[in-house]
Amino acid sequence: MKLPLEGILVLEFSQFMAGPSAGLRLADLGARVIKVERPGSGEAGRKIALKNLFKDGSSLVFHTANRNKESYTANLKDAEDLARVKKLIAKADVMTHNFRPGVMEKIGLDYKTVQQINPKLVYATVTGYGTKGEWVKKPGQDLLIQCMSGFANLTGNKDDNPIPVGAAVSDLITGTHLTHGILASLLKRSKTNKGALVEVSLLESTLDIQFELITGYLYDNGQKPNRAKQGNAHAYLGAPYGVYKTKDGYLSLAMGSLTDLAKVLKTSALDSYKDPTSWYGKRDEIMDILRGILIQKNTQDWLGLLEPNGIWCSDVFDYETLLNHEAFKVLQMDQKLPLPSGEEIHTTRCPIRLNDKKLFSKKAAPRVGQDTEAIIKEFNL
Repeated sequence: MKLPLEGILVLEFSQFMAGPSAGLRLADLGARVIKVERPGSGEAGRKIALKNLFKDGSSLVFHTANRNKESYTANLKDAEDLARVKKLIAKADVMTHNFRPGVMEKIGLDYKTVQQINPKLVYATVTGYGTKGEWVKKPGQDLLIQCMSGFANLTGNKDDNPIPVGAAVSDLITGTHLTHGILASLLKRSKTNKGALVEVSLLESTLDIQFELITGYLYDNGQKPNRAKQGNAHAYLGAPYGVYKTKDGYLSLAMGSLTDLAKVLKTSALDSYKDPTSWYGKRDEIMDILRGILIQKNTQDWLGLLEPNGIWCSDVFDYETLLNHEAFKVLQMDQKLPLPSGEEIHTTRCPIRLNDKKLFSKKAAPRVGQDTEAIIKEFNL
């Protein structure tokens, strides 16, 4: 199957997760992505480990975000290497980087300079906090962004300390926004024959995924997020929304009519909460009542009662349960990629389907400089 981005050449100067995750998606969709890395050690993300797990000399984190890519090594402070990189830029369609503001200007690969080399190039950058203001020089790192953006005050229960999400949510949503900007610019270029500057920041992207919550805050005269006493799943939604302990596990209840839920549960304990406006203001009272009911039966018993009656609910799975479930297996969401060392990377696939086809990868992440000589020869560098 011919992929939609075949023929698009991307030069990735990005490191860690936000920029490389955008490159990953472009590569999954058919673009040729060449990582430009420092000789020897490669990009810094090769050393960032999950649970000290490394494969073929690089961290598992690096392998998750860099499949389907090539590696070209260059010392950007060396005149000869820089001249070769500029020749590559002249033939590229997209270039990405996440250096702090001012770094590429010193090297001579800033947008204005690169635009003179290749006016058709889409030049895409990631920063931590934008390019202006007193936070410009602060490190743009996922945990720090979650905490500074207000995001860490949404998870957990009422009396908990701020709780960040246990995944690189700021990095990944920023990478998604970078991909959006790149694809939109490529589409415009096909009409105007001109490149573009795409800029995203971790802070702005993390604010964006909170747009409904920030809008609520602004509309509600600055009232702080109010997390439920227990089982909180959304600081701004009323009961029954949340997670509840059952006799043998947990049950999640999404938004829905508390009145309808009470009828299905055949309980009169919720009769005094018929007014929907009370479902948020008296959320803790209502959830306490539901906790007393739901703890009496096993999760599957509740699902067997609630789901046929149109109540939005689910079990709460861990990875072991999920990955061994038939509903997961039918998705074919995982794949194994061979490494030069003889090892394998068992990871996820691209979540996008095209023409009813799942997108599986052909190659794992490259070793540092694995493709340098071949690229020099191919592009006559």
